[in-house]
Amino acid sequence: MPEGKLYLVGTPIGNLGDLSPRAVRTLERVDFIAAEDTRVTLKLLTHFGVKKPLLSYNEHNRAECGPRILNRLLAGESCALVTDAGMPAISDPGADLVCLCAGAGVETVIVPGPCAAVSALALSALPTQRFCFEGFLSTANKSRMEHLESLRTERRTMIFYEAPHKLQRTLDDFLKYFGDRPLSLCRELTKVHEEVIRTTVSEAVARFAQTPPRGEFVLILAGAPEPEKPAFTQEQAAALVAQYRAQGMPLRQAARRAAEDTGFSKNELYQLALSETDAESETDA
Repeated sequence: MPEGKLYLVGTPIGNLGDLSPRAVRTLERVDFIAAEDTRVTLKLLTHFGVKKPLLSYNEHNRAECGPRILNRLLAGESCALVTDAGMPAISDPGADLVCLCAGAGVETVIVPGPCAAVSALALSALPTQRFCFEGFLSTANKSRMEHLESLRTERRTMIFYEAPHKLQRTLDDFLKYFGDRPLSLCRELTKVHEEVIRTTVSEAVARFAQTPPRGEFVLILAGAPEPEKPAFTQEQAAALVAQYRAQGMPLRQAARRAAEDTGFSKNELYQLALSETDAESETDA
């Protein structure tokens, strides 16, 4: 019997209209659906008129349920994996099931859908060229402290998830570890009361100290600012080029490295070094 496939199906993060036609067809055609919360998924299926067997797969039962799902896939059944909202396997135990399938040679197929992290990033008005997803911070003090400490100098835009009852502690920690930076807080995305708050860490701390937060949050935090480079004179920059060349670097590489260190143009330093080389040659002649 041919092996089945695991389908990772993205589900709406709020607006049911975001479930794609392909996602609906996939849910209709698989043999069974593995869901984070079967009650939540049943409401979604009922809305679209889909009737399929459901089984629970979540943080609490993944060690037991994962192998069972894999055995059914190896027996030829197909399964759709869904979360309550968004993409399975992103800050989600579905990642373990994907690894199990990969190790057993079972094909996994992606059926893309909404993702709260990327949606919030797009709305944040913060740099999006480079970013890192940090998910939920641990509630355990030691691992939480180590996580935050490791991000002090992170220059990419950072994405965090947070529950409303933990938000104030997280904002306080942001201020402690990162200082006052631009911050966007996104909640109720794609829903009637969607809200994007573009502010700073200190202003957010003050705001939610007065107004209790509601709804799940995606926090988009600006990365660490570029460190200020010390001021160099042209002579000092040229001396740095000479130092790098003495270490065995070719002229162009030495000029580029010195330019990165000093803020001068690499072409300027390259031409300056050439001029000095020519001057030395004339002196020797």
